[in-house]
Amino acid sequence: MITSFKDVIAWQKAYQFVLQTYKVTAKFPDYEKYGLSSQFQRAAVSIAANFAEGFKRLSKADKLRLMNISQGSLEECRCYIMLSRDLGYITNEEYDTLTYSLEGTSFYLNAYCRGISENKGID
Repeated sequence: MITSFKDVIAWQKAYQFVLQTYKVTAKFPDYEKYGLSSQFQRAAVSIAANFAEGFKRLSKADKLRLMNISQGSLEECRCYIMLSRDLGYITNEEYDTLTYSLEGTSFYLNAYCRGISENKGID
């Protein structure tokens, strides 16, 4: 039984992605502290945080609005992963790990949103 946002696989995947993002961005150059590193971290956190907020919203429209913000932040992170690789801040292995994690998050987040849209009894 799902009683908390923490019980939802989509949120669990998003949270793991946040942890991975912080680990990787900790190695970025110091001059990126308030640039790409900060933007990347905030977008990653936004995926999980907006999901958590939307989870308790009562109306379908409110839930979907916040889930859509999560989806937008997810796509923002997709861009930051590519940019980080192309600037040489992350290795190809880190790129693959982050991309795989993001794809898993996207899959479950999209499935959760479909469930809400189709009135599948998702809280």
